[in-house]
Amino acid sequence: MTIEDYRNYCIAKKEVTEHFPFDEDVLVFKVCNKMFALASLKKWEEGNGFINLKCDPEYAEELREAYDGVTPGYHMHKRLWNSVSIHNSDVTVKLILQLIDHSYEQVVKGLPKKLRDSL
Repeated sequence: MTIEDYRNYCIAKKEVTEHFPFDEDVLVFKVCNKMFALASLKKWEEGNGFINLKCDPEYAEELREAYDGVTPGYHMHKRLWNSVSIHNSDVTVKLILQLIDHSYEQVVKGLPKKLRDSL
């Protein structure tokens, strides 16, 4: 998966915007102004890319046990976020896309009903 593949997949989702709220390195995707995915462009270019994704806490634990490439979210709430390795990882592109979808859905689920209904 390339950074362009990742960006195109995220930005194609309804009501998604991209931002650099922390610095010029960390690309953040938000749905209705709530983060669901973020990644360091520098790390990606260095071949050590990972994506931080929101996750159901029980599912997050299952993923961490099953895959070396899934760890508690770097600089995030460890119970609710995973870091998913992109390079040299046992996590397939198919699973990465499913986890991006899951993260998006987790954030949408927490939005007010009026916003959820518009998606």
